[in-house]
Amino acid sequence: MGSWIVIAQCHYNGDYLQTAIIREVNGTKEQALGELRAVVHTYRPRTRIVEKWRRVYRLADGESYFVLIKGMATLWNCTLQIAELVSDSADQSEARSMQAEETTADPAVEPQDRPPRYWHDPEAFG
Repeated sequence: MGSWIVIAQCHYNGDYLQTAIIREVNGTKEQALGELRAVVHTYRPRTRIVEKWRRVYRLADGESYFVLIKGMATLWNCTLQIAELVSDSADQSEARSMQAEETTADPAVEPQDRPPRYWHDPEAFG
C-alpha cells in the first residue's frame, strides 16, 4: 500500500503549461493505474472547453497517456500519469522512520528517492 496521485500536465496552443492533481489514491499501484484509466477519456483541463474531438495515446511505458483535446478555439495536449509519494516532511512517523534508516544505512550511499541534503546540514559538505 502506498500513497499515489494521478496528475495531468497540459499545454494549449504551445503557450501555457499547467499541472494538476486529478485524484489521490491510498492503495496499490494497480489501484492508482485504475484511477488513471478511469479519467483518461473524460478529463478536461478547463471546465469550459467545448470539446470537438479527443485522441488518447498510451505511451511506451504502458502507464502514461498523451491526450489531444480539440476545443472550439484551442488545442490542448495533456500527459496523464501516476506518481508515488516517496517523502513527506510533514509526516512525523515517516521522518522518524527515515532517521532510523539513516543511522543503520551505509553513510557513503545516498538514497535515490530522498531529497538532497541542504546547506544547513553539517554533514552535507564533509
